[in-house]
Amino acid sequence: MLSQSQFIRQHVTNMMKRCLVTTGHARLDYKPISTVGAKRLEGMYGNVWVEFSGLARQYNPVNLGQGFPDLPVPDFLKDALTTAATSNDVLHQYTRGPGHPRLVNALTKLYEPLHGHTINPDTDVLVTVGGYGSLYCSIMGLVNPGDEVIIIEPFFDCYLPFVKIAGGKPVCIPLRAEQNATTSADFYLDEQELKNAFSSKTKCIIINTPHNPIGKVLSVKELELIAELCIQHDTICISDEVYEWLVYPGINHHRIATLPGMKDRTVTIGSAGKAFSVTGWKTGWSIGPSHLLKHLQAVHTNSIYTCQTIMQEAVAIALEKQMDLLNSEECYFKTLPRMLKDKRDQMADFLRKSNIAPIIPEGGYFMMADVSQLGIEFDDDDDKSLYDYKFSRWLIKEKGIACIPPSAFYSEANKALSGKLIRFCFIKTDETMRKAEEMFDLLTKSLQK
Repeated sequence: MLSQSQFIRQHVTNMMKRCLVTTGHARLDYKPISTVGAKRLEGMYGNVWVEFSGLARQYNPVNLGQGFPDLPVPDFLKDALTTAATSNDVLHQYTRGPGHPRLVNALTKLYEPLHGHTINPDTDVLVTVGGYGSLYCSIMGLVNPGDEVIIIEPFFDCYLPFVKIAGGKPVCIPLRAEQNATTSADFYLDEQELKNAFSSKTKCIIINTPHNPIGKVLSVKELELIAELCIQHDTICISDEVYEWLVYPGINHHRIATLPGMKDRTVTIGSAGKAFSVTGWKTGWSIGPSHLLKHLQAVHTNSIYTCQTIMQEAVAIALEKQMDLLNSEECYFKTLPRMLKDKRDQMADFLRKSNIAPIIPEGGYFMMADVSQLGIEFDDDDDKSLYDYKFSRWLIKEKGIACIPPSAFYSEANKALSGKLIRFCFIKTDETMRKAEEMFDLLTKSLQK
C-alpha cells in the first residue's frame, strides 16, 4: 500500500506524462530525459588515476605514484609569470587562437636548429592545453573512422581512448624486455612485429621518446626503422617528445622529424609542464608541416579556441631566458637532468636494498621495478585484478608507499606483460625521497619478521 506522499508523487507524475506542454504555438509530449551517454565513451569512465589518486588521499602515503613534481619552482619561472601578469593589461585578454605570437616565435627559434629545417610560426606551430591537448588535436585532426593507428605499449594512457573516440582502430605492439633486464635500453621493438603492424589501413603511428613509463630513449636505428616503414606505407608519425630534455649522461635524444623523408609526415609534441616541471601550467605544443598542422588547428579552434594568454607569455619569457643559456651548463634543461640523475640513482639504491630490482631509465622521471623477489602473493580469489594492481593497493594501504600499476598502460591483450613490474616516480624533493627510503627500509624489516 502506498503512503500518502508516495501516492501524491505518483499521481503528479502520471498527470505530467498525460498532459501536453504548450510553448508558444508548439505542443510537446512529455518524455523522460535520456541518461545514456555517447557510446564512443564506453569503457572510459574510470582509469588508474581515479582509483590511485583516491587511495593516496585516503591513506596519505609517501607519494611516488602520479608523475607530478613536488620540487620548488625555480625563481626564473615565478619571475616570468609575475612579469606576464603585471607588465601589460592586454595580456589578460584573448590572444591569437593557434598560439600567442611571442610563444610561437620563441618555439620557432628553439626548434628550427633542433629539427634542422625552417619552421613557419604562423602555420607550423599549434599551442594548446598541455601535451595532452596536443595529442588530442593530433589524433582528432588526423584519424578517420576505420583508420588504423599503431601504438607502442606500454603507452601514455590517453593514446588508446583518443584513438577510439576518433573512430580509429588501435593496433598495439609491445616493447619486449630482454631476460633479466636492468635498464630501459634492454626493452626493444621486435622488428618483425613492427613490420607486421603496418598495413594499407595504417594512418598514424604514435611514438613516445623518452618513454613513459619505461624511460627508454629510442635509438637512431630504431627511429630509422620506424621512418622507413612510415614512408613505405605513407603513414604519419605523431612523436610524443614531452620528456625531450630529460635524458641522462651518455644518452642522446634523437628526433624522428630530422630523418630523411620524415619532416613532412611528423607531428612533434612538446610540453612546458614537462620541460620546466610546472605541470599545472598546462601549456603544450605541436610542431609540424602546415598540411598536417592545419587539421590540428581546426580541432583546436572548434573546441578550445585559445589558451590562457598569461601562461603563454610566461612560457615564452622562460624559453627566451633558457635559449640564451642553451650552451651553458646553467641552462635549466641541463641542470634538471643532472639533479634527477642523483634522485634516480638514490631510488635505485634503496629499491635494491629492499630486494626490488630497478629498471634504470635512460630518460624521463619514472622507474619501473620488479618486485617478484619480495615473494608477496595474494590469495583473494574474489579479486580478479592483475598482480601489479593488487600489489600497488597493498603497498599503499599496508606500507604507506604510493606507486602505479603499469598494466594500466597496456592493451587488454598484452596487460599480462606487465608481470610483477611497478612504476615509481622520482621527481620529488629531497625530503620526499628520504621519507620514501625510510618507508622502504620499514618494508624490508617487516618482511623479515
